[in-house]
Parts: sequence; structure tokens; C-alpha cells
Amino acid sequence: MQRESGERTLRASVLLSAPGPLVLGMALFYGRSSTQLADFIRRTAELAAIVVSWMVYRRLAGEPDAAHRSRLERTARLSVGAAMCLSGAAMAFVALYSPGDEQGNVLPAFVIAALGLAVNGYFWLRYRRLNKQTPDAILDVQSRLYRAKTLVDGCVAAALTVVALSPGTPAARAVDLGGSLVVAAYLFLSGLSNLKPDGSPSRP
Repeated sequence: MQRESGERTLRASVLLSAPGPLVLGMALFYGRSSTQLADFIRRTAELAAIVVSWMVYRRLAGEPDAAHRSRLERTARLSVGAAMCLSGAAMAFVALYSPGDEQGNVLPAFVIAALGLAVNGYFWLRYRRLNKQTPDAILDVQSRLYRAKTLVDGCVAAALTVVALSPGTPAARAVDLGGSLVVAAYLFLSGLSNLKPDGSPSRP
């Protein structure tokens, strides 16, 4: 029952995360805030990591070899950590080197971030509860990933709100840049915690 619930949750995570990069990619044709572009890169990398975790979780079902299980769990953990570090680095680069003079319509990105705040918050609590019931390396790393996604979506939504209300102003540019850098730093540090060599999961 626990494994079936975990597999359903991972599958739902993949299905609900998939539209984000597509919508944001299309939105970039209409507005190019640095926060918006960085958020597109972040969501794409995170989607790839969630897909890997889902595939590994399915593969682990009934796996009797403890060493092989450990290797697969490590693969999932490293993929999530690498995705978060890549997202953080990409966001910092885009924020620092983007011209920042044309921001355009950031409403689609704001809607995605606001919806993400609610959906990712749900998955964070869901993975946290499942991992508390029966500790599992894959569910633990997903809990940490969705905790980061929830906090990041909150920062992105706040930054894009200011950009939308005061487009082209120095304050909007400062918040856009600051929001990207704060999110980048948090993602990078969270990713590093998943790349620790011991790989020991932290209980939420």
C-alpha cells in the first residue's frame, strides 16, 4: 500500500510538472523577465529529475539486491541534486547577464508560479507524510525537492508581482534581479545537500 501510494504520488508529480516548462517556454515569446527565463530553466531541470526519480522508484519495486537498490537510490538523489544546482547556476547567470530592459508580459509566468506554490506545497506535505510513515530514500529526496520548489515559487510569484505592477521601473528591475539571485542561491545550496557523498536521508 505504501509503495503504491508513493508511486501514484510520483506519477502525479510528473504529470502536473510537465505543463510548466511548456507554458513558460511559450510565454517567453511575449515577455522576457530574467526571473521568468530562469524559472523556465529551473522547471525544465526539475521535471527531468522527477522523471528519473519516478523511474527509479518503479524499478526498485521488488528489487532484492540491497547493493543495487542503494545504487539506484543514489542515482535518483544525485539527479535531483544536480538538477537543483544546475537550476541555481542557470538562474544566477541569467539574472546577472540578462540585459533586463525588456520584461514584457510576465502574467503567464506569475500564474504558473502561483499555481506552483499551491501544488508544490501539497506535494511537499504529501511526500513528507509518506516518508514519515515509512522512511524511503526516494520519497525523502522528493520531499526536500518539493520544499525547495514551494519556497522558490513563493519568491518568484512575489518578484513577478512587483515587475507586473511597476514594469520598466528601477524598483522592478531590482526586485527581478534580487528575486532571481535569492532563488538561485537557495536552489544551489539545497542541491549541494543532495550531493553529499554519504547520501544519508534527513528525516523531515
